[in-house]
Amino acid sequence: MTHLRPPVRTEQPRSRSRRTAAVLAAVVAGTAVLGLGTPAFAAGNTLTVNVGTTVRPVTHVAAGGLYGVDTGSTPPLSQLYPLHVNTFTQPPPGTQQLGNGATSPCCDGLQVADKITAAGGQQYLRLPDVFSTFPYNWVSWPDWESKIRTMITARVNATNTTNIAGYEIWNEPDANWAESTKNDPNAGTYLNAWTRTYRDIRAIDTLTPIIGPGASAYSHDFMVGFMTNAKNTNTLPSVAVWHELGDFSYQDVQAHVADFRGIEDSLGLPHIPISINEYASPGQVDQPSIGVHYMAAFERAGIHDAERAYWYEAGTMDGLLYDDQPTASYWAYKWYGDQSGNVVQTVPQSYLDGVASYDASRKQVNVVFGGDSGTNTVRVNGLAGLGSQVSVRLSSTNTTGRKTNQAAPNLVSTTTYSVVNGSISVPVSNMDAVAAYQLLITPTTGVPTYQQTYEAENATVVNASRLSSSTASNGGYVGRIDNSGDVRTDSFVDFLVDVPTARSYTMTVRYANGTGATATQGLAYNGGAFSTVSYPPTTSGWGNPTGSVDVTVQLKAGYNVIRLAKGSPNFGGGTGYAELDSIRLQ
Repeated sequence: MTHLRPPVRTEQPRSRSRRTAAVLAAVVAGTAVLGLGTPAFAAGNTLTVNVGTTVRPVTHVAAGGLYGVDTGSTPPLSQLYPLHVNTFTQPPPGTQQLGNGATSPCCDGLQVADKITAAGGQQYLRLPDVFSTFPYNWVSWPDWESKIRTMITARVNATNTTNIAGYEIWNEPDANWAESTKNDPNAGTYLNAWTRTYRDIRAIDTLTPIIGPGASAYSHDFMVGFMTNAKNTNTLPSVAVWHELGDFSYQDVQAHVADFRGIEDSLGLPHIPISINEYASPGQVDQPSIGVHYMAAFERAGIHDAERAYWYEAGTMDGLLYDDQPTASYWAYKWYGDQSGNVVQTVPQSYLDGVASYDASRKQVNVVFGGDSGTNTVRVNGLAGLGSQVSVRLSSTNTTGRKTNQAAPNLVSTTTYSVVNGSISVPVSNMDAVAAYQLLITPTTGVPTYQQTYEAENATVVNASRLSSSTASNGGYVGRIDNSGDVRTDSFVDFLVDVPTARSYTMTVRYANGTGATATQGLAYNGGAFSTVSYPPTTSGWGNPTGSVDVTVQLKAGYNVIRLAKGSPNFGGGTGYAELDSIRLQ
């Protein structure tokens, strides 16, 4: 299918050792053509936001990266916190991979685990990145299986590391398995390698999820063959993984997800989470509006997590930072990180698209958008709950690329709009197709000066489930917080909170406990010692969080991570069971 395309300014990236030459050449060639294009659509389009139509809870699925975090202060936690990071793909323990001109290996997942946890994120370990080159310098099966034993044993022995969400057996097997193993006549096919390696891992670690296939591009035939083999050999992945790296690949995400769901259905398999663990082409990864297009596509398609591709230096959030300071694209992701409550429906027109959230407790609509030029409109419906007038703050990013910092977003205007039949229409003049924009909509009266409620379903949920309930605040809560005793299966919820001053806060936990007896969980913040929170039984039953308890927490000014856990390192384990709805600080 031929896509009409708006103008995209390109900055040629350095060659990336993590991509096969053929794939990189195809992507860069496509990008070069884009620089010669003219706008397919220039102006007069409308992005419609339907605040009353909930898509799902905000989880910032696009806020992750491949090799996005390094050891030490690269990147600083202060730059990670505002992004509300989701999931990373990092190299395994003992990595020898030299990417993008690096002179020494970096980013060992176990070495960066504490930083990622402190920022509220999870990570996958990409096992073949233990090799030093790409395509991988495979030696033999005995060599590979020795590496597997060493890597998996290292993870099992890391008894304070909770954030390993899965092992990726191979990277881009559709593009490099044959190339990597061409000197070994005994290597066999990739499908046999998947089965054999899966079983090697399970002989050591029966608990950590295994993800795959990690294809360089989505292919129906490849995925059918992979999933059929995985079903027949009892080696199904816990998370389906592939890459979306072509120019304008965001346009294909929903179709690819639908196709994969059809494959699962045809094989009689349950639907599993989907990770797009590399996204955006080298010529577009630094375009703020392209990031917004991917955010919107991932949210609509129900993606679990997605990681920006590694075309530049490690530890830069894949180009969101330069010299540890924000680039223009950083602000699009920061606005996305500011979203809370629920993702709500957006209806694009032409290349004008965006992702929007509504937080009823904060009385705030946050629309991040872009993709077209000229004068366009954002129409927001369903605003009756915000009163007869609303304040609309419009901001923009610059259009500079990889090596130009932007200290802060540009404030374009602050305007008061009358809400007519629950709606407003906001004209946005002189748009640039490369820039990203934000509309922040709040009531003109009755706005909390400091909103202190944090929903559990918006937090980092580990080995538990986000669930829906009409009686839960904001319509969602976290249940099945059931496991303790092993860091690979411990159940907990990490809340990333931002407070104005360092002091003692009263934290009110809203919960449900249908056991008929008092349940307990562990409470810790900022990696400190655990105390115990007790939850008396609630008569309203499960899924109906009517209980509340107050505890005192001593927080620092700025960002803090608060953990409520059934199980966690340095905690003996909770008793009984409780579901979490929200926490409120005051």
